[in-house]
Amino acid sequence: MIDFQKLTEIIRNNQTFLVTTHVNPDADAIGSEIAFCEVMIKLGKVFKVINHSATPYNLQFLDSKNLIEKFDINLHEEYVSNSDVLVALDFNRADRMVSMEMLFRESTKLKICIDHHQNPEDFVNFKFVDSKYAATGHILYDFIKQSKIVKLDKSIAAPIYAAIMTDTGSFRFERTTAELHRIIAELVDTGINPTEIYNEIYDESRLSKIKLLGKSLTSLKLIADNKIGYMIITQEDFKTLNALESDTENFVNLILSVEGVKVALLFIELKNGFKVSFRSKDDLPINELAGLFGGGGHLNAAGARFINSNMSQMIPQILNEAEEFLINYTKG
Repeated sequence: MIDFQKLTEIIRNNQTFLVTTHVNPDADAIGSEIAFCEVMIKLGKVFKVINHSATPYNLQFLDSKNLIEKFDINLHEEYVSNSDVLVALDFNRADRMVSMEMLFRESTKLKICIDHHQNPEDFVNFKFVDSKYAATGHILYDFIKQSKIVKLDKSIAAPIYAAIMTDTGSFRFERTTAELHRIIAELVDTGINPTEIYNEIYDESRLSKIKLLGKSLTSLKLIADNKIGYMIITQEDFKTLNALESDTENFVNLILSVEGVKVALLFIELKNGFKVSFRSKDDLPINELAGLFGGGGHLNAAGARFINSNMSQMIPQILNEAEEFLINYTKG
């Protein structure tokens, strides 16, 4: 159980806040930041939202007040150092802040984490973490409702809806319960438009993203009796198609749509290494496979990042571990 009373005390008893989220933020990350900051606005708090990554173009509509800033140490070091509270939203490992990590770690001010991923790192003073929640936005909903710190209105409901909708795969993943649907009904009752939110996130893709998807699908391969599928995206693909890393959001889920596939991996080459998105079906704990490489996440969705590593050299090893993982969890 999350101690919402303690979270309420921290917010009420402090005045200046630094809010941040993980590299390459998704809708849960951005939505949670905006919802949290709407609470700050209503309480008259001073805050800045500063992220390592720019907000993906399809999520910029959530930040209609232009609250989010891209981290620049020359512009932001003093503010971060002097904030009363540093708030980490939707991640539980400090390295997920990339360029902001050391400044965050070295701060002597109060640090808190609000998140729903498993196996949190001990880099904050207080963790408000529970992996049973469908999204970090879901945690914020419960916090607002239970603490009654502010009224839940449209300005808060819209980003929370976006957070929950996306992290549940449009309400099809395991944590989509009857209770969650009742929460969604209450959010909709505030006057938000679910169709508009969905369209902004999923139906306004740039041509470069669609072309990148096509290129990615041509790389799709199946191994382990067609139970493991993987795709590869290279830096050359990004350059040739003028696409962005954020364009790859949800590509990995398409691999799972292939008949018979139980485990999906998406390899994405970065400028200083590569990352892998891991997905699985049923009760296969894919976060354990990601954990072998220093990553983590949820039962069926996880990731790992490899700094200054050669993707083409590492892929065979990761695929071998994936096959071993599948064998170990499907015995009998």
